[in-house]
Amino acid sequence: MTGREHTDSEKTAGDLAGNEVADSLLTPVVALVGRPNVGKSTLFNKLTKSRDAIVDDQPGVTRDRLYGKGQLGEKPFLVVDTGGLESEEDYFAKLIRMQVEQVLEEAQVVIFVVDGEDGLVTQDRDIAEQLRQSGRQILIAVNKTEGEDPALAASEFQELGLGDPTAISARRGDGVVDLLEDALTNYNPPPEEEADATPRIALVGRPNVGKSTLTNKLVGDYRVIVSDIPGTTRDSVRVPLEYDGTDYLLVDTAGVRRKSRVDEVLEKFSVIKTLQAIQDAHVVLLVLDASGEIGAQDATIAGMVQDLGRSLVVVVNKWDSLAGHQRKKIKNELEIKLPFLPDPEILFISALHGSNLAEVLPAAKRAYHSSMAELNTASLNRALEAAVSQTAPPMQNERPVRLKFAHQAGKNPPVVIVHGNQAEKLPETYLRYLSKFFATRYKLKGTRVRVIPRNGSNPFKQLKPKKTAFKKRSGRRRKL
Repeated sequence: MTGREHTDSEKTAGDLAGNEVADSLLTPVVALVGRPNVGKSTLFNKLTKSRDAIVDDQPGVTRDRLYGKGQLGEKPFLVVDTGGLESEEDYFAKLIRMQVEQVLEEAQVVIFVVDGEDGLVTQDRDIAEQLRQSGRQILIAVNKTEGEDPALAASEFQELGLGDPTAISARRGDGVVDLLEDALTNYNPPPEEEADATPRIALVGRPNVGKSTLTNKLVGDYRVIVSDIPGTTRDSVRVPLEYDGTDYLLVDTAGVRRKSRVDEVLEKFSVIKTLQAIQDAHVVLLVLDASGEIGAQDATIAGMVQDLGRSLVVVVNKWDSLAGHQRKKIKNELEIKLPFLPDPEILFISALHGSNLAEVLPAAKRAYHSSMAELNTASLNRALEAAVSQTAPPMQNERPVRLKFAHQAGKNPPVVIVHGNQAEKLPETYLRYLSKFFATRYKLKGTRVRVIPRNGSNPFKQLKPKKTAFKKRSGRRRKL
């Protein structure tokens, strides 16, 4: 235990009151639930515009949760695809039910997906009863209704008593926008200038790696409960901080952990609050425990940060307790298990004893400036020309790909759109090359540049004005 332990009542009186306000601004989480093979994974892929969820006609393919991000107009959201709920209490059905129960506790909106071809079945009624007890906003999506009258296709599911169902086709996208508008109707994102006013730094990592101790040391006050018991931080706690003349917001998140060590087949993380904190942050401090090994969970969390495009600083805690050979082992593990990270700063500290803590906030500040970097268009095009000269794009359909123009389209992370003929056919490997090249060129630390290819030439190039023809008439000139 470090310092005086705070009671839950003390914490609630201060930090949690502010958290309730902040929670209303967090990116909302939309969970997909339903029995197997009703189309949840297809809907997940449609909402996230990806193919991350495995889609198969075999029931029960999605056994672990999948997370992704989507966008409806100006409204971002996180979506969770869960395994199908089974009535039978077999091994996987029990694990899946545990995961869904956890999602119901943490998601703001639940989309209950049912099968319009099968109609209403007993399992749907059982799931509906469980959802009614969750106290969450529930929307019913009647999937596989291609070519049917929407009102007629959805009418059978009215008797579930969960509101008016929406007929959709997850495969074709019919009705999906209407469904999302209903799901996000109570969420209004803050204006961009308000959202970016205060740099936000999220501390993430496994339980008991020292996130709360580090938060307390950085703030200089015991604002967060610190304990040797894993999982003490049950929710994200936001703590304001001033450093070098700038106000910051530290977000200490709950540890990402296995639900049960007995269930080695499926890793089930309690990650929704952590995902929200990462999504809404500018910089993420990934806190690792030097006294153990760099494990699969550490790599998974690092992958979440990369997938959500946030700048990253790796903080290896409890460094003081290691002997020389142990330090060498940890450094080797960092290279082997986290090679995909975008050149982050790596700090070796002791939050308990204060070693090297003076390096943490300067590194976070540098990562923040990298995430919000403004890339001059002329300079960016010189960088594109240098990148192509160094490594030309691969041929497509036996034709060369000519990249002609690049411009910045966003920040946090920096987004660069590259225009050219057949640009949209560029393989992911070349887009990653361009991303790394731009990041190196502009000295961006811990930040991956998102490169989006677009077919065509410079969209901002103005057409030359047409010459105006004149004809003499009565000694005066007139435009034709």
